[in-house]
Amino acid sequence: MNEKKFDPKKLHKLNNPQRLLDIPVEYIWSKIQRATPEVFVDIGAGTGFFSVPFLKYLKNGKIFACDTSAIMIEWMTANICPQYPDIVPLEMAESVVPLQEGIADLVYMINLHHELDNPQSILEESYRILKKNGALFIVDWKKEEMSEGPPLHIRYSPQQVQAQLAKAAFENGQFFEDMPKHFLVVAEKG
Repeated sequence: MNEKKFDPKKLHKLNNPQRLLDIPVEYIWSKIQRATPEVFVDIGAGTGFFSVPFLKYLKNGKIFACDTSAIMIEWMTANICPQYPDIVPLEMAESVVPLQEGIADLVYMINLHHELDNPQSILEESYRILKKNGALFIVDWKKEEMSEGPPLHIRYSPQQVQAQLAKAAFENGQFFEDMPKHFLVVAEKG
């Protein structure tokens, strides 16, 4: 298994309630508020763990919960969709989301950036699927020694992510480092 990629056999770790304390959805929303959003795209959704709490910010819309792992898609279909029909699991390639251009109000990636072989390509793909003035946010592990998370050498700093976003034509990039283990980067499609 590639050291960068999450092992789907450990999917139970993705459903740990501690993750919502480490990465509070309300905190993220306070930094990226969108007026009347209808479509979110969760890239690297895993088990859809973060898709569920983001549903409360949608106005009669849906979340496309995208992942490259067929195991994760099957798990969401069996365990999330019956209770949350507005979450739509969608298998994707690492840099290709099978959605039309300009569909999303918000695209997000949580603890995925460090796993990407070519982060620039998924940022460009995120730009493609966003509506004009749509937003992208990325949460990932701080580039600091700590007892959990991926190896330090594959982590990014928020400044590196911000530079990648600017290269992909995103605007108004901001980063926040208030969370103890993670950073948040937010940018918009102009």
